[in-house]
Amino acid sequence: MRLIHQRMFLKGLFNAKNPMNKMQWHKKKNEDVIEQLQSSLGGLSPAEARKRLSEYGPNELMEKKKKTPLMMFLDQFKDFMILVLIAAAIVSGIIGEPSDTIAIVVIVVLNAIIGFVQEYRAEKAMVALKQMAAPFATVIRDGMPANIPASALVPGDIVILDAGNVVPADMRLTETAMLKIEEAALTGESVPVEKHTKALHDEHLPLGDRKNMAYKGTFTTYGRGMGVVTATGMDTELGKIAAMLQEEEEVKIPLQKRLAKFGQKLAIAVLAICAIVFGIGILRGEAPLLMLLTAISLAVAAIPEALPAVVTISLALGAKKMVKQNALIRKLPAVETLGSVTYICSDKTGTLTLNKMTVEEIYVDGKLVRAEEQKSGRSEATDFRTSALLRFPTSALFTALALSNDAQVDASGNVIGDPTEIALYNIARDKGFDKRELEKKFPRVAEIPFDSDRKCMTTIHGAEEQKSRSAEGKTSELPSFRSNFVSFTKGAIEVLIDKSDYILISDGLKAVDKAEIHKASERMATDGLRVLGIAMRRWDKLPDDMSLENVETGLTILGLVGMMDPPREEAKEAVALCKTAGIRPVMITGDHPITAKTIAERLGIIEDDSRHIITGRELERLPLEEFETRVEHIRVYARVAPEQKLKIIKALQDRGQFVAMTGDGVNDAPALKRADIGIAMGITGTDLSKEASDMILLDDNFATIVKAVKEGRKIYDNIRKFIKYLLTTNSGEIWTLFLAPLAGLPIPLLPIHILWINLMTDGLPALALSVEPAEGDVMRRQPRHPQESIFAGGLGLHAIWVGLLMAGIVLFVQAWSIKTGNAHWQTMVFTVLCLTQLGHVLAIRSESESLFKIGLFSNNALLGAVVLSFAFQIATIYAPVLNPIFKTEPLTLNELIFTLGLSSVVFFAVEIEKFVRRKKWQMS
Repeated sequence: MRLIHQRMFLKGLFNAKNPMNKMQWHKKKNEDVIEQLQSSLGGLSPAEARKRLSEYGPNELMEKKKKTPLMMFLDQFKDFMILVLIAAAIVSGIIGEPSDTIAIVVIVVLNAIIGFVQEYRAEKAMVALKQMAAPFATVIRDGMPANIPASALVPGDIVILDAGNVVPADMRLTETAMLKIEEAALTGESVPVEKHTKALHDEHLPLGDRKNMAYKGTFTTYGRGMGVVTATGMDTELGKIAAMLQEEEEVKIPLQKRLAKFGQKLAIAVLAICAIVFGIGILRGEAPLLMLLTAISLAVAAIPEALPAVVTISLALGAKKMVKQNALIRKLPAVETLGSVTYICSDKTGTLTLNKMTVEEIYVDGKLVRAEEQKSGRSEATDFRTSALLRFPTSALFTALALSNDAQVDASGNVIGDPTEIALYNIARDKGFDKRELEKKFPRVAEIPFDSDRKCMTTIHGAEEQKSRSAEGKTSELPSFRSNFVSFTKGAIEVLIDKSDYILISDGLKAVDKAEIHKASERMATDGLRVLGIAMRRWDKLPDDMSLENVETGLTILGLVGMMDPPREEAKEAVALCKTAGIRPVMITGDHPITAKTIAERLGIIEDDSRHIITGRELERLPLEEFETRVEHIRVYARVAPEQKLKIIKALQDRGQFVAMTGDGVNDAPALKRADIGIAMGITGTDLSKEASDMILLDDNFATIVKAVKEGRKIYDNIRKFIKYLLTTNSGEIWTLFLAPLAGLPIPLLPIHILWINLMTDGLPALALSVEPAEGDVMRRQPRHPQESIFAGGLGLHAIWVGLLMAGIVLFVQAWSIKTGNAHWQTMVFTVLCLTQLGHVLAIRSESESLFKIGLFSNNALLGAVVLSFAFQIATIYAPVLNPIFKTEPLTLNELIFTLGLSSVVFFAVEIEKFVRRKKWQMS
């Protein structure tokens, strides 16, 4: 049966065969849910549970069949570029160049190992998701509670939830007692959700608003509850995420696409040219064996065997640098992908915000002020009699926030408790009202806990006998206040208004002006704040009747507080930098639209334009065609479900955009995997989101992404420079061998010369380009177009004309030397071709700036590589032991000066090209 269910999952699982999938349990009454599930509050019988377990399968997340490690490793050799390199290695071995064969094999194996490690690590995502599941659950079977493995749960089971429990399956709640569940990882809601049992009638209600449901993998933070299981295993919301995660294919990154196309085009072109060179040589009467070796040597030299090594080294060095900047790269190609990103789709909670509820605004004494601007009134609070509280509104408010609060300080000094309670505790403490000190004066003697139906809570405090010192320093007894009590009630302001008669201002008590308070509350709500009211009442003695009707009436409103999970300060700067770099930031959240809009406006993601905002409900009703026409203009998505995040990313990708997705929750994992680059949060991120990502922000700082974008753009620039260098040098060699016979000249280079130039110029200098510093305008450019060819920006044209210039110089040297009877012509041709390529690598260090401006010593690795290659080339000319190997002869001083002078022509020609380009940019 388990195998059957696994096959169902692989087909999609969510089909009409399972009636549970079509139910909207949040719309139904408790009794209807229990009846449709053929259960009762006494639970299922063991026999019925076994029957249903056989029918529905275990309450587990199932995995599709994995590739074996061996298949993962072998798959790394399927890339066209890798196959070309393997062919080049075989040819090199045949023509007696074992060093080339060894070098190519090492490069290919190294790349395969790196690719294997990345793919193997990516398979851990399902393991992380499974770890979220609860191992055990408390159920009622045959009317008796029992602790069973959570995997044995079936639809219809009655499950008991207590604080600290992981919800073991999707459930319709049938009983709640101050139950709060942390759903941030699933829905993005930043605070625990207060649950109830009433039916909800909205058909398109997002998960975060289905407050009569509890979902598998979420966490019970407060209270207790009971519910009937409506879905298990892959039918749960967590299971749907697991299915999306496994069904989503990782998108091939821009670099992989560009290099694959480049490799195919280059291999075909090289083979065609080598065949032409071989044919022309034969027609001119050259020795067939010499022409075959020349053509093969040219093919080996033209195949860019160093390209995978340069790319890998560039990405590895970039990844190493980024770790120091708090960005951990899980997949090396992701470093470069950041340079292509056009959209960053970011989760709000914990990514753009602090994931910490904070009091932002306070309404007290008839005034609405920012929390940081509100004076504490601490000097008023020296008199701790209950009567004194009615003279000082600000002191009364902060005293109430501190005392009517269940947050506590642990042994490490951290404040623990409900996020809302922590926010109130912190603002009171910051204003000088420490709960621990105040509790000595006003100890809590009774309380009426929070109830989601009445939306408030009340605590009652007594006043301890006080002593004070007179002006003469004598201790005097204050009147005994053991008989005085004060109650503080906090909750939804619309509830408190109906329970209150007065409001406290500095002039004393005045009758409640409901319109004025509603206006202040609406003003705070418009700012995206969660508004809480605080009221008090004095008692001469502890009330005998602790009923709600007696205690929570005749109250005096002290004020309102507005709270929110505030945006990170550094995120605002990061958003601005993204815009400068041509990257459009988009917020995708499960939170309320008003809150999302407020955060987006404060961060600069949107201006005051509601057209840039859409809710999950609106998105669900929007036809796909219309959505794809609007998707590039929307900046905020609120109240979205996990599958809608995928819809957003796919729509952007269908429009030709490259998308980065940041997130920290379980609900982000499928989108992180689908995105061109997935970015997880290192501190607040779940294990699942990290395993599904390409990059992890170790400091959860959105600004770190901007640094990564800069590094990615720099790396791509350097890879392009290498390719430009590679194509130009190979172009020079090919044009030289191709045009010489057409000009009536003998073959100018021997096979050993071709392979040596390939080793010297395509080796160390090319690798040193990977550490070239970033250009000055790297973060002022628009992102590269996702479909941009690797030859864009004139790269291909540059390779052709500079290659022709190299060939022209070499053939001029050859023709002139032969005409003048110079016996050293081949050594001179060999040297000029090698040195022109070294001059060229210095000239292309920048796309536009002159070498004289950026400085010769700004890349010491490249300078050292050029000097070393120059020394080796001179050694082939003047070292007697090398002359017979390379078929060279020592040049005279005049010949050497002549070759050096001509070798510098390419350098100055490219400098002139950059000068002309700069002038064009200035004129435009």
